[in-house]
Amino acid sequence: MSLLKVDIKSAGYEKAAATINDIAFTVEEGELIGLIGPNGAGKSTTIKSILGLLENIEGSVTYGNDTPYSYIPERPIFYDELTLWEHLDFVAAIEGLPDMEYQKQAYELLEKYRLVDHAHEYPAKYSKGMQQKAMLILAMMTNPSLYIIDEPFMGLDPHAMKLFLESIDKERGRGAGVLMSTHVLDTAEKICDRFIMINKGHLVAKGALDEIRRQCNLPTSSLFDCFHFLTEGDENEQ
Repeated sequence: MSLLKVDIKSAGYEKAAATINDIAFTVEEGELIGLIGPNGAGKSTTIKSILGLLENIEGSVTYGNDTPYSYIPERPIFYDELTLWEHLDFVAAIEGLPDMEYQKQAYELLEKYRLVDHAHEYPAKYSKGMQQKAMLILAMMTNPSLYIIDEPFMGLDPHAMKLFLESIDKERGRGAGVLMSTHVLDTAEKICDRFIMINKGHLVAKGALDEIRRQCNLPTSSLFDCFHFLTEGDENEQ
């Protein structure tokens, strides 16, 4: 069974005005799916629909066997009055994580992402890159079956990006699926199994890179070239 099955007929912020239409795809175990499209294409609306944050939605979003998931937003969100370690304590308490196991995993992640020395500081005062790493740690603490990640590379230095990719690859190895929205197309081309390409609120292409190429009739082109072929109308209008 799919970890996530999306079949959105229409969704939007106002009842009479749909922002996205006819968006359908699945996320399977161990897959990394790239959600791509130009600014304003409907990627954020799609993610909000999947998370159940929009009231005006027609269609269905189904998590297989009540799949536990973690969401990592583009803009990190923290409680101003809690240190990073207190955020970790909070997540562990909500999820009912065993104390010894949780503390061991937390320390390993803090050490890997070089935040051990900052664990008792307030994440709201971190740099953007440190905040992004803190969000990744919080998401990984619960060992979810599905990750929904919005622009994960924003603010990450090359070292942190490498760690993130290694961590995601390890998570996929244990069967976790990943839906990742990103503008970093050269990296997406290398790491994603399939792509969901949205433009002007509609699904314009989906599948592995070879399938995207066939849909564009560009048999040897990069994801970057296919992206521009499918969205060049938007660029000409700007």
